[in-house]
Amino acid sequence: MENKKEENILDNGPFYHGTKADLQIGDLLTAGFASNYYPEIIMNHLYFTALKNGAGLAAALAKGDGRERIYIVEPTGEFENDPNVTDKKFPGNPTRSYRSKEPVKIVGEVTDWIKLTDEELQNWRERLAKLQENPNAENIN
Repeated sequence: MENKKEENILDNGPFYHGTKADLQIGDLLTAGFASNYYPEIIMNHLYFTALKNGAGLAAALAKGDGRERIYIVEPTGEFENDPNVTDKKFPGNPTRSYRSKEPVKIVGEVTDWIKLTDEELQNWRERLAKLQENPNAENIN
């Protein structure tokens, strides 16, 4: 599959998506839902990472009451580096975070990632709350 900015893509997977949704192998994840971090924003992209623990962080911070899940996903179309972290907060793409306007397909589920402690999760929630309160904070959608 061709990647929009192939020279900037650091790897070809496997890729992971963290959520609290109970999904099945073969399901397609699509954009068009409220952001977990800015609920007033409907997301134009679906986000995924090549780091299991990064997906675990996303699962821990996801909205909902379900259990944290990390799915192995395959992009169905073009994808790019996530501009919300790539070169904006970190040089390059050390978080190995990507996004796509095209669906990603669930091809498996993993259960072996390092889960956040209650203290780490609380620290992340506080950081996100501060970011949401900042009128100059930008989310590139």
